Amino acid sequence: MNTAYQDLIATIEKRGFHNHRLEDHSAAMSRGILRDLCTMCEPFSTDFAQGRIREWLDFPAPAGRARKLDLVVAEPDYDRAAPDLKCLRLCVENKSVVTAHRNRTNRYDDLSDLVGVIHTNRPDAILVATVLVGMSHDVLNVPDRVKPFLDAEDFKERVLPRLSTGDASLWDEFPHAVSHNRAADPQKTVEKFRALPTRPPARTDMVAYDYVLLVPVDIDNVNPPRIAMDNDVGIDPVAEYQALLEQICRAYKARWHV
Repeated sequence: MNTAYQDLIATIEKRGFHNHRLEDHSAAMSRGILRDLCTMCEPFSTDFAQGRIREWLDFPAPAGRARKLDLVVAEPDYDRAAPDLKCLRLCVENKSVVTAHRNRTNRYDDLSDLVGVIHTNRPDAILVATVLVGMSHDVLNVPDRVKPFLDAEDFKERVLPRLSTGDASLWDEFPHAVSHNRAADPQKTVEKFRALPTRPPARTDMVAYDYVLLVPVDIDNVNPPRIAMDNDVGIDPVAEYQALLEQICRAYKARWHV
């Protein structure tokens, strides 16, 4: 089965590098999770096929927050052009801590703030967070430290074809663009996000996520991107992804198909 992981890697490969400033990797994760839910969760698939629920990407968050939700699945409002957030059923928020692990606290705070907003709006909405956790010690920061300092044509013709191909000369050519992470950083990032509260399907009274998916990745924009199946943080990416889908399906059945 194709999974959101393959969609994520394919999106990075198509661009040539991981751009943490854009939302294309997030959209790939969201669409992949949605597709896989429709494949393996019968009540979700039925409601989706019959038009009881629909999906929206990058939809403005409730309560006037100046941010957007990566994936919203909800009952449509009367004109079917927008979701009725009072009938929100699933929200997925995607984050990445790949280039610099020092940013873990900011990404954690984003997710910590969101859970209260969603719970206030719709306590039984299924809330999921996914976090890409970089395993690479060195990362070539292409969007911030390479691309802005080159002529657009020079970047396109001379640099872009070499990114994510294993061309080690890029490290020497752009030493100023290398972000250095410490060996202990991935584990600290995992521990940080595991502190987010989670809840079982029946406990909609708890202000918490229904699942937090941590995805170890080897992405440095020099070597080909991949999911880090073998990693030092004790995560089995395949088992975790299956557990995510099963937890969403259990919660969906418990809350809308009793």
